[in-house]
Amino acid sequence: MKSNIVAVMKKEFSRFVGDRRMIVMLLLPAVLIYVVYSFMGVAMQSLTSPDTDHNPVAYTVNIPDTIAMLAQTAGIEIERIGSGEAAGIKDKITGKAADLLMVFPADFDAQVASYDVQTSNAPAPNIEIYYNSTVPNSLSSYNIMISMLDAYESSLANKFDINRGIADSDLVTAEDLSASIISTLMPMLMLMFLYSGCAGLAPESISGEKERGTLATLLVTPLKRSQLAAGKIFSLCILAFISGLITAFSTILSLPNLMGAAKDYIDAGIYGARDYMFLAFVILSTVLLMVALISIISAFSKSVKEANAAVMPLMVIIMLIGVSGMFGSTHTELVYYLIPLYGSVQSMSGVFALDYNGLNIVVSCISNLVFAGIGVFALTKMFNSEKIMFSK
Repeated sequence: MKSNIVAVMKKEFSRFVGDRRMIVMLLLPAVLIYVVYSFMGVAMQSLTSPDTDHNPVAYTVNIPDTIAMLAQTAGIEIERIGSGEAAGIKDKITGKAADLLMVFPADFDAQVASYDVQTSNAPAPNIEIYYNSTVPNSLSSYNIMISMLDAYESSLANKFDINRGIADSDLVTAEDLSASIISTLMPMLMLMFLYSGCAGLAPESISGEKERGTLATLLVTPLKRSQLAAGKIFSLCILAFISGLITAFSTILSLPNLMGAAKDYIDAGIYGARDYMFLAFVILSTVLLMVALISIISAFSKSVKEANAAVMPLMVIIMLIGVSGMFGSTHTELVYYLIPLYGSVQSMSGVFALDYNGLNIVVSCISNLVFAGIGVFALTKMFNSEKIMFSK
């Protein structure tokens, strides 16, 4: 029995290795993801980062000398204008030809000096600041001025200090921060990568051979239908597993490029051998279940084209399950890990977040394997059905 299953698996591997298009399908997603994510990261940085050689200019009306000096210290050039010119500067900001406009009350310093937060019934002195948030240079200038004015406002009524003399009050570790970023993104991406690998291989192996008539030849041999089903599913599982790992590795490498400013906090080296072992078990059991589901759908289909269309609803379901891992914390209750695929997402989230229970992951893997076994049994029954296998 084992020799027959191995023979089917060898046949599938030979067909895969002998077809250059299939090898390209295995490697192309990983290459494309790295290139696209890197390009997206560069593009997003260029959209949100100000020009390094740009000298920001703030047009001001009635700006006090003290604030003007602070702004210049922060690297913003001050251009004083009259109140009648403010409307023209607003138009320039709208037209992306100017960075910033600040309008102060004529007697700003006197109003600030006489204003009492406790007793004054009049509104506090108001500064009007105009900028264009779609222009990185303008947005950067605005943020600089807001931070500077907040600090200046605090200095006028400095009743207490916050974190004085403390260099770093954020006690989060680099490991926790890296794990948080990766655990938010990777479970969804991993599920999609694994599905992509399965969907790219299973329809060709089942409905493709059915369409070409080679599956009918296999069915009339002494080979047991259960051995044929197991051989195909196991071989497809291994190939899809390799595809998923290659694509996941490419994604982890490209994440720093995609995250831009947060790239310094992403480090895949925080995971140890135990973490990768649990992750491998989850991935393998998940792939086995996905291959079983797609194989069943493919067996009902008459052609590869029909199979690819039929698996689309399954893709939507898997996408929704994957996205669920991005919201909220990982569940600790065992019952969630009994749910196939959803338990996989929870397990991946826990591993990537470095906060997981080994028992929950084992239960999730067993659940996936049980349902995959049911899928193998169902595929065997379908292979035994002449109506399904020889339908045109």
